[in-house]
Amino acid sequence: MNRTIIFALLFCLGSSVSFSKVSMHYKLDKDNASSNGPAGNGISDMVAGKNCLWFGSGNGLSRYNFITNEFETFENVPGLVNDPISAIYAKGDTVFVSAAIDTFVQALDDIVDWGKGFSFSFDNGRTWSYIPQPGVTPGQNVTWDFTILDGVIWGASFGGGLLKSADWGATWESTTPDTLVYDPNHNLNHLPFSVLNADGILWVGTSGGLNKSMDNGETWTHFTFSNQPEHISGNWVVNLAHQKTAERDIIWACTWKAAGKNEYYAVSKTENGGRSWDVVLEGERAYNFAFDGANVYVATWTNGLFKSPDYGKTWYNFAPIKQEKTGERVYTKEYYSVHTENGRVWVGTQDGLARTTNNGYTWDLFRAFQPTGQSGEPRTYAYPNPFSPKRDNLLNNEGHVRLQYNTKEDTYVTIKIYDYAMDLVTTVCENQFRPGPGDYNNVWDGRNDYGDEAANGVYFYSVEIDGDGTYWGKIMIVN
Repeated sequence: MNRTIIFALLFCLGSSVSFSKVSMHYKLDKDNASSNGPAGNGISDMVAGKNCLWFGSGNGLSRYNFITNEFETFENVPGLVNDPISAIYAKGDTVFVSAAIDTFVQALDDIVDWGKGFSFSFDNGRTWSYIPQPGVTPGQNVTWDFTILDGVIWGASFGGGLLKSADWGATWESTTPDTLVYDPNHNLNHLPFSVLNADGILWVGTSGGLNKSMDNGETWTHFTFSNQPEHISGNWVVNLAHQKTAERDIIWACTWKAAGKNEYYAVSKTENGGRSWDVVLEGERAYNFAFDGANVYVATWTNGLFKSPDYGKTWYNFAPIKQEKTGERVYTKEYYSVHTENGRVWVGTQDGLARTTNNGYTWDLFRAFQPTGQSGEPRTYAYPNPFSPKRDNLLNNEGHVRLQYNTKEDTYVTIKIYDYAMDLVTTVCENQFRPGPGDYNNVWDGRNDYGDEAANGVYFYSVEIDGDGTYWGKIMIVN
């Protein structure tokens, strides 16, 4: 599955339910509330900033403030893109953010990614300026990555080329990571996905390999699956990262299968500037990296989170994430982002944000949701809805739908599922204790009491709250 499809899924995830945005509303002070999680549950990007960690999602931009230990969501901020986030760059007070949407193009009879432009801030998000998407057309012209090198801003824009600005965004030029004329229709190396400034060396990953410049884009060296004896695993380079310690200096690349029949998904790394490559995690669709000394963390599209304690020599796979205190789980193996700081590991997934302080033995989970029973909202709802057990919140090939509700005091909850004829399908939970007041959810896997998958159609569910009442909701199953 390609990166544009991944973004489409993130966008659909973000728009499937009206998520809570208890936001900062642009004013960043203690008088404003902050949410209990990021803006959305599909965490597309995660980047460290000044005293904070920035998050991009299908519902916009958020950050975690390390000083206040609170989440801050930016909503309806002047100059800030108000769309699904496709890339974030942050260093000190400087922040660049790009956005995109899915849109139907009648001439193509297809849905394509549509670049919505950039926003940048030079005061750590207090004020923002907007730049329309550079290029002739924003169709398929989405910026997936940024970096800055010697005052030049570089943007990897699939369909828009390798974007370059030498005047801090006032003007932009579509360039190439080689000496050839820009020709994205016939040259896969002109379709960039990732950029990296590694101690003054510029790296650019495209659909046609990996490129390196020692002079900020004046000259280039091209690395591919086929032009070296010890080569990268595949020419589609969706992400790049730099790990540097006192002992080692490594460039890491998420290298996916592109056009070559012998290419394959894996992680490729070099310790000699690209002259040779080692390949690890063969078969995994790696998507993002994080480092802590010799530790390497890799978020993958296929099997969640991997860790190597020795610069990639040995690996182990984290177990599915679960918060023991509440029983809440991450119902997906599709992980998009990972970050480390002060002994904590943050993981962004298709199904929310997780954090561990003890190597994954325990986790804290943060999810966006619309609070129930407040501001005219119902006491219960289901999401995603419509629900596909074959596609939504998949874990171990099982889909899951959340049934959200709230309690007003300490109580016991029973949840049951009925078909359209009001025959009982299954009991999700019975007399489960829930302290109150609070918002909770239970999960249904789309199966009846016999383990059979429920057929397509309309289902009803009841949430019986002891001492409060019984509240009803509806689920549409579509496979």
